[in-house]
Amino acid sequence: MSLSDHHIFVEQQISHKLKAKVLRAENVTKGPLGDLLDTPDPYVELFIPTSPDSRKKTQHIDNNINPEWNEAFEFILDPNQNNVLKMTKVYLELSLEECTAIDLRFNLDLCPKEKLYKQHRLDRVMLGIKKLLHMEEPSSLPSSPHEVPVIAVLGSGGGFRAMVGFSGVMKALYESAVLDCVTYVAGLSGSTWYMSTLYSHPEFPTKGPEQINHELMNRVSNNPLRLLLPKHITNYVQALWSKKAAGQPVTFTDIFGMLIGETLIPSRMDIKLSELQEKINEAQAPLPLFTCLHVKPDVSELKFADWVEFSPYEIGMAKYGTFMTPDLFGSKFVRGNVVKKHEENPLHFLMGVWGSAFSILFNRILGFNDVPNGSTMEEELEQIKPEHIVGEDSLDNDEDPHKEDEYQASWMQRMVSSLFSDSVLFKTREGRAGKVHNFMLGLNLNNDVPLSPFSETISLIEEEVDAVTDPFEFEHIYEPLDVKSKKIHVVDSGLTFNLPYPLILRPQRGVDLIISFDFSARPSDTSPPFKELLLAEKWARMNKLPFPKIDPKVFDREGMKECYVFKPNQGEKNCPTVIHFVLVNIEFRTFKAPGVPRQTDKEREFADFDIFDDPETPYSTFNFQYSNQAFTQLHDLMEFNTLNNIEVIKEGIKDSILYRKETPSRCSASFSLSQVQNKKHPKRVSKGQACHQAGGV
Repeated sequence: MSLSDHHIFVEQQISHKLKAKVLRAENVTKGPLGDLLDTPDPYVELFIPTSPDSRKKTQHIDNNINPEWNEAFEFILDPNQNNVLKMTKVYLELSLEECTAIDLRFNLDLCPKEKLYKQHRLDRVMLGIKKLLHMEEPSSLPSSPHEVPVIAVLGSGGGFRAMVGFSGVMKALYESAVLDCVTYVAGLSGSTWYMSTLYSHPEFPTKGPEQINHELMNRVSNNPLRLLLPKHITNYVQALWSKKAAGQPVTFTDIFGMLIGETLIPSRMDIKLSELQEKINEAQAPLPLFTCLHVKPDVSELKFADWVEFSPYEIGMAKYGTFMTPDLFGSKFVRGNVVKKHEENPLHFLMGVWGSAFSILFNRILGFNDVPNGSTMEEELEQIKPEHIVGEDSLDNDEDPHKEDEYQASWMQRMVSSLFSDSVLFKTREGRAGKVHNFMLGLNLNNDVPLSPFSETISLIEEEVDAVTDPFEFEHIYEPLDVKSKKIHVVDSGLTFNLPYPLILRPQRGVDLIISFDFSARPSDTSPPFKELLLAEKWARMNKLPFPKIDPKVFDREGMKECYVFKPNQGEKNCPTVIHFVLVNIEFRTFKAPGVPRQTDKEREFADFDIFDDPETPYSTFNFQYSNQAFTQLHDLMEFNTLNNIEVIKEGIKDSILYRKETPSRCSASFSLSQVQNKKHPKRVSKGQACHQAGGV
């Protein structure tokens, strides 16, 4: 059995919890001479070198030789190590117990809240499909819950271009009632920024995206770099100092997240990911899924990356079957237990992590021009001209133009040095990436478990995918995370490939139809649009997950289109259909709405624009300021492209219903780690078992 057949899981293990209560001390002395000069201000320090967060200290008690503390402390211990408590001579109460409650969830299954959400959403989707397809034959409609397909919408990365394009997509899906048929919306990088803006808005989902998109248009008409002026940055510095003082790592991604947050959700800077549960508590909207990567600082993201998924319910890595509630992400863990709880990170911090590739861009603006080898994003930045980053209108009209020198690198570098004591943190890859405490610190890993119970259904072998991709991509994909590292780096998922398919391909989610929207950069408007999709296919094959064959020659046969449909091979089971939209301006030039021609010169002029061939580059990946016209053109283009292919989406839904009607065993895979932990002879969960465990969902 090759490594590609394996899944890394956390072995069940026992920790001990030592409870120590410091009671009192007697006759504390500094020595004869010291006591003459000053009465002692005693405190007690407890130290266990083998425990994380290993030093605990009582309060000082002023001028008291017989102090009483009565302070309690806890240490998490590995029973396999020689744990020694070092301390001064005081009176203690000690107790040792076995940790029975673990703060992490070790399971490949969906969490209970997501399962319950899916059950409730199924009823709403069934009604939504009947409403959307009301003109179809009754035989085409689902007649039972089992026949209701699971539909997912995906948005790619691509900076503000992806964010603006996805805003038009979501408006079209909402107003066409397709969104009522969707169970999951997954985003990456720029698309997560729009999802965050939408789902955190107090009016959503009661009101649709139209009003929210209009607010967004006004916000991105100003360049966020104005927020780097000294009069704006005081709050950022204070926030970073507070975070650092609390014992959490800080990097440039923290600043970038604040810039993005102040630009897109300025009135909601305190909102948390867990608070978005209220937007889906009655399954009234699709479940939002966001993503980033765990990476190693010395290995290219194209070779090693673990996908991290975020939802309002949980954060974790399916590769290891390890998850936590959102309020624990960033806290200090050891062996699955929290040893220091930090306040839940605000949504804008996560927005910075999800789109952290762009912190590289801001480093360049600040004058940090180092370009280490091995990063595709950094190589791409070599091609970016200064005027694509900061234009002449980078300052607000009400700003004094003579203050433009406040943007200069020397001032910013002094600020960085004073904040972090060593600006190398901003110059290095490590300093640019997001960083959090390693929630898998001290765990034992075993990598001999199959990832998917469906791998025997895969008909396309890896070599066929390698024929159209780089054979060295993902070459370290099966390597484990370093469980000895105290901190981990989390970065933009677009640094490996720019579509969030790994979130949706989890067998437990049982997705039948994927509607993906790719806003990735291409060399020109006429370039083949399948680069990122082919990488997603290769990733799926290497993880033995069902994925339809992506034939790049379809571009030669069919030419450039607004969307392409990729279906499973005949007889291929549990494989989703993919409807893949690309960013292209074709029929929009001629039609202002599906079937409604443009009639005036003004209407035709509005629609006559390029995306990647425009020499003014308004839609550059690295443009963070959109005029109202540029926003409206891109927003309306993607709204049109989506509405122009509603019939294609309807056909995909009908095909998925038919497949479920004809496939009684179709279900979401559900299995626990204990069912697949036989290292020598791992057992696959049969489809019948999976259906039984999933309750037939």
